[in-house]
Amino acid sequence: MKKRRKTTRLSRRQVSIQREAEYISNCASRRDACVVTLGPLLFFATETGDAWALEPEDCLARCLARDGELMPSGITETPDNFAVEWEAKYRFDGSVMVFTDREGSERTVLGYPVREIQEAIRVAAKQ
Repeated sequence: MKKRRKTTRLSRRQVSIQREAEYISNCASRRDACVVTLGPLLFFATETGDAWALEPEDCLARCLARDGELMPSGITETPDNFAVEWEAKYRFDGSVMVFTDREGSERTVLGYPVREIQEAIRVAAKQ
């Protein structure tokens, strides 16, 4: 049976990027894996306790939690705008994710929900 997705349209004033980052970080601290898209952003949490915010258009990434420990969100938000201090770029290499920080250091991670992330990116791009 195919899963049905529920879609709700919200105005910018109804959306909180910071609140979504906190939600996904809390999922990570509970080791609850999930993938959420919100406008141009994608958030995901893993069973290993990691959480990330991604901006798929430019392949930008911000780590929100690592091994269940919350990291600074780097998100500034007003009622009309938001800004994220992106700390890395990401790419997919088969079933792994590769993160490259500003200094050029790479971190390769096996076990992230790559297929689900890629599917969420594809679905969001069509909307």
